[in-house]
Amino acid sequence: MTAPNEYQHIEIGGIMLKSVLITGANAGLGKESAKQLAKQSGVKKIYLGCRNLEKARAAKQELEKETGRDIFEILLIDVSNLDSVRAAVKTLKEPVEGLVMNAGGTGGKEFNAHTPDGVTNIFAVNLLGHVLLTEELIKAEKLTKVALYAGSEAARGVTEMGMKRPELKANSVDEFASICNGVFYGETKDATVPYGPIKYMAAMWMSSMAREYTNIRFVTMSPGATTGTEGFNTLSPVKQYVMKGMMKVMLMLGKVHKLEVGAKRFVDGLMDTTYKTGVFYASQKGLTGPIGEQGVLFADLYNTTFQDNAREAIQRFIK
Repeated sequence: MTAPNEYQHIEIGGIMLKSVLITGANAGLGKESAKQLAKQSGVKKIYLGCRNLEKARAAKQELEKETGRDIFEILLIDVSNLDSVRAAVKTLKEPVEGLVMNAGGTGGKEFNAHTPDGVTNIFAVNLLGHVLLTEELIKAEKLTKVALYAGSEAARGVTEMGMKRPELKANSVDEFASICNGVFYGETKDATVPYGPIKYMAAMWMSSMAREYTNIRFVTMSPGATTGTEGFNTLSPVKQYVMKGMMKVMLMLGKVHKLEVGAKRFVDGLMDTTYKTGVFYASQKGLTGPIGEQGVLFADLYNTTFQDNAREAIQRFIK
């Protein structure tokens, strides 16, 4: 697959993608994606979905200065809080053509603690809130063309980072539900342990959605191993030091890439229709380099029954 050149003017089936909502947009991949999208003249509105107003305002000011465009609007949303998600959808003034589900991370120091909805914090911030956001946008007819979820190679296992492939026995609804509430991985104190299973489940949910809502393109796209993100910031100081140090070494070895490259994967996934609906794209090998369909590497990702089971399990926790 040939990726478009950076900041290229891209059209989707002859129709320009004019408006985009990005969650987690005040820093890292979300902010850089907003910057790259703003470089395209056809994009007229970018909603910066952020939970902290002060940080959102700072990001908006920086983006306006860097791009020379006054097209950014703040949308307060905390994807770990379902009430906040519902309020944000109601606040949204007009439909968006594109959605980038970028917010996520390791769920904070209490990643394994439970939210009022019965899921772990790490599951809430990475998946449950985005599921509700997508569903509410569709229900309100406020999402019209493409939804992109920030996937991860961890969903099919990453030997280089010590992340094992998720090992589900049956991929049943109950088993997926155990990922939601944390029973699947027990009382681990390592936030990287549940991360892979959650990202696997997210890719399955996206594929299930794609088969029902055929008028919207659903693309799961991993940014790859990317430096300059805030993904490790909620880990313990020791774990942060180890992971960030590992990333620096891997960058020198060419096994990870810079922030701009990871964000460009998101922009390409949004704009280029050769990235097919319902498919999970990530590095073909390792954590960087050429992109390919992950179902080729991990056949369970293509199983439609497993996909629907994952989606049904999530629905148990949306009230």
